[in-house]
Amino acid sequence: MENQFLGNQHFNISNQVVSATCPSNIALIKYWGKYANQIPANPSISYTLNHCNTQTSMEFLANEPFSVQTFLAGNEELKFAEKIEKYFKNIEQYLPWILKGKYVIKTENTFPHSSGIASSASGFGAIASCLMSLDEIFSTDNHQPSVINQKASFLARLGSGSACRSLYNGLVVWGKTDEVEGSSDLYAVKYPDEEIHPIFKNFNDWVLLIHEGEKSVSSTVGHGLMNTNPYAERRFQEARDNFVPLKEILKTGNLEKFIKLVEHEALTLHAMMMMSEPAFILMKTGTLEVINKLWSFRKETGHPLFFTLDAGANVHLLFPENESSDAIKNFIETELLQHTQKGGVVKDVMKF
Repeated sequence: MENQFLGNQHFNISNQVVSATCPSNIALIKYWGKYANQIPANPSISYTLNHCNTQTSMEFLANEPFSVQTFLAGNEELKFAEKIEKYFKNIEQYLPWILKGKYVIKTENTFPHSSGIASSASGFGAIASCLMSLDEIFSTDNHQPSVINQKASFLARLGSGSACRSLYNGLVVWGKTDEVEGSSDLYAVKYPDEEIHPIFKNFNDWVLLIHEGEKSVSSTVGHGLMNTNPYAERRFQEARDNFVPLKEILKTGNLEKFIKLVEHEALTLHAMMMMSEPAFILMKTGTLEVINKLWSFRKETGHPLFFTLDAGANVHLLFPENESSDAIKNFIETELLQHTQKGGVVKDVMKF
């Protein structure tokens, strides 16, 4: 199926500057473990965030020797440039013009670096969107916006797996599952809006910055350790199975079951890390303090505050915007912020 994304050999390149903004996303059913060429070991589903995004400009200098210069928030990043050069070489068959010029890429995030918000997802999503803008200018073919977006998702996946989910708003699925029509391992698809209860379309995501430093184990290494994890296959099957109840939960608006499933998925992700060889723990003391306080608060008040975790220590606090949200926000600010590294919190909402 990759053949559908092969590039047209007929193109006319020229000096251009394009730009794109791409949001980050947070997975509810987690992707952890992959095969060659960024093929996921199990399907995943994520919410797209509204405020946390990457803004990227890409200058293409035609017929210059191929090279990449990258700047993050105004600072040149040589290692990232090397990574992008490798990535561009890897996707040449899909964009045959890609190595025929020089690139100057300037990127900024609207959220703190290493904040537990996937900057690789929004970053590669923005780069893939810029590349598709150039392809539209250079190509002799005209494509429908839906086709362009699908190819952008495909290309983003080859840079960072979860990036493919950032090309769409709302709930987004990546990985083949019988529960979602059109789903694929090669690119992400939007979960059908008409199958989502209104309660899930007005959600907050406040990210508590428990630890803002570099992770002790990168996500790339963590994914690789799933290859020898004795519980990996069971985990992959569980993620596939979880799409069955999730589909009903999303349709009926069963918040209680949604909370149970999402928190279980988050803890399972970190359980896989602790059962790897070598084992590693990305949660910090503050992570556990927040989770325990949150559980007590929910039990005592009944307010629908719950959490998910990325591959790191920081906590995504999820709650609907409804009659209980003021009490929840007050609890977060008075009881949970003290467990962050510097009182840091990123306040976002889900983007539909």
